[in-house]
Amino acid sequence: MSNKVITTVNPATDEKLAEYVGLDAAGLEATLAAADAAQKAWKLSPLSERSTKLRALATILRDEVETHATLISNEMGKPINEARGEVLKCALTCDFYADHLEEFLAKKEVKTEAVTSYVAYEPIGVVLAVMPWNFPYWQVIRFAAPTLGAGNGGLLKHASNVTGSAVAIQSAIERAGFPKNLFTTLVLTEHSMVNEIIADKRVAAVTLTGSEGAGASV
Repeated sequence: MSNKVITTVNPATDEKLAEYVGLDAAGLEATLAAADAAQKAWKLSPLSERSTKLRALATILRDEVETHATLISNEMGKPINEARGEVLKCALTCDFYADHLEEFLAKKEVKTEAVTSYVAYEPIGVVLAVMPWNFPYWQVIRFAAPTLGAGNGGLLKHASNVTGSAVAIQSAIERAGFPKNLFTTLVLTEHSMVNEIIADKRVAAVTLTGSEGAGASV
């Protein structure tokens, strides 16, 4: 196991909050393999099951709003009222996709010279998300809810100063009933590992919110 760690600090008090051990090469390989296997099983799940789990996630976020809002405030300094609003917006987003999955993913007929033509929406695989610190829950959930709802898997590389938020989001997703390893937070202390993940054939796509430099790198 890597001996490198990420340390989170309260920006208002300089208080050390927690330490998270970074993934080593073997740990990363195991994570990628597990995510790939979990997604291949999940893509066969009915839309009704996915919607049920998204609603369960929304319920967890609402029930635990104070816990998650406090974590946001402690890690990145957002006022507690704004942090609560962010968590509740995430819950609303989960409900929105639960309500509209069948509509969004239904086959769409199109007119062509053929007898029957349609556009179909199929899962693409495991998606890597590189996310910023300023909305540590919202940026993740607005990616995770539609991604998991569409039958894909997720890997999250969050900003290091909100690693606790990233870990808490994974926990909430798993407690909502999503399969283990379908959504995984990556604790990375080596930037080169991001390049390795992007190049890995088991990763189908990358979504990023961040700087121009980060976007150009991806």
